[in-house]
Amino acid sequence: MKIGVLTSSRADYGIYMPLLSKLSKDDRFELTIIAFGMHLQKQHGETIKNIVADNFSNNIHKVLGMPVKDSQLDISKGYGEIIIEFSKYWNENKYDYILALGDRFEMSAAVQASMPFGIKIAHLHGGEITLGAIDNIYRHQITIASKIHFVATAKFAEKVNDITGTSDNVYNVGALSLDGVKELDLPKWKDVRELFDIPDKKFILTTFHPETVNSDKNIIYSEIIFKVLEEICQNTHVIITLANADTMGSLFRNSSKDLKNKYPMNITLISNFGKNNYFSAMKASEMLLGNTSSGILEAASFGKYVINVGNRQLGRLRSDNVIDVSFDKNEIIESIKRINGKKDFKGENKYLITNTANKIIEILANDGL
Repeated sequence: MKIGVLTSSRADYGIYMPLLSKLSKDDRFELTIIAFGMHLQKQHGETIKNIVADNFSNNIHKVLGMPVKDSQLDISKGYGEIIIEFSKYWNENKYDYILALGDRFEMSAAVQASMPFGIKIAHLHGGEITLGAIDNIYRHQITIASKIHFVATAKFAEKVNDITGTSDNVYNVGALSLDGVKELDLPKWKDVRELFDIPDKKFILTTFHPETVNSDKNIIYSEIIFKVLEEICQNTHVIITLANADTMGSLFRNSSKDLKNKYPMNITLISNFGKNNYFSAMKASEMLLGNTSSGILEAASFGKYVINVGNRQLGRLRSDNVIDVSFDKNEIIESIKRINGKKDFKGENKYLITNTANKIIEILANDGL
């Protein structure tokens, strides 16, 4: 059975890893990794190198078209260019199934290009809602174009049912990134620190992406976050994982770089940790601060509280470790102070279901036989 896996960023690739590891060892499948988007861009760490190094597949195909800049016009034009490049790719390459994960604009473009070719799409993480991001629309577009749906909770299964008008081929398998999370052999934080030149200090782990709904407010938001991080880095080291290629994402990346230049000893910038190094950082951190999905989906499994800022993740199911705040400096600072007095989070992760990767594999195999 020929399986192609669409991956456009460090984020979705890290989520795919448990599945890629098992697919690559299963004789029933011929695996191709289709790398595009940020993986091929120097400003985002050219993470195609990580994919090659992981050696999950002898077949790694690259598809171009990702915009270099991130204005609204650039994103819109880039969407069209990705469709053009993938129309050529789908015309020349045939698969039994294509796996598509998530909600990014470039993932949506790759899937939309597949539709005239009748390609069967298996979608992961459909049915979720993020009202503060245009990704909410892209995710639902991918859902409509897909044949199989692997969702992370029963609530999201219901949403997919509503979107597609049927419960056929909708499977609640849990969040793939959490597959085997309790047995993960993470690298020691000491080794990760040395690899990325991070000082041996307590730290807050932060990631801020732009809000792509009402995107004109991102100028104000990036200024507020600069002031927040400037204040907290006086007493606690701050590790910033840089923003993805979203509309106006460069605002947050440039703000982070300015902060690093102003406080070089207090700030560490990370373009690409890699999944296990990132999890090691999460586990060693005091807390997470930002508006990234990893705070919503994964942090509870590492016993960490999360200060989730703004509306980017609005609508997503939360575990009890997440504290929602607005883009207000005083509110964010006060929330940080409150969490500093707490012990590690001991509650459940609402996204955790065991054997996620195995369930996906068996569903694919049975459909293709």
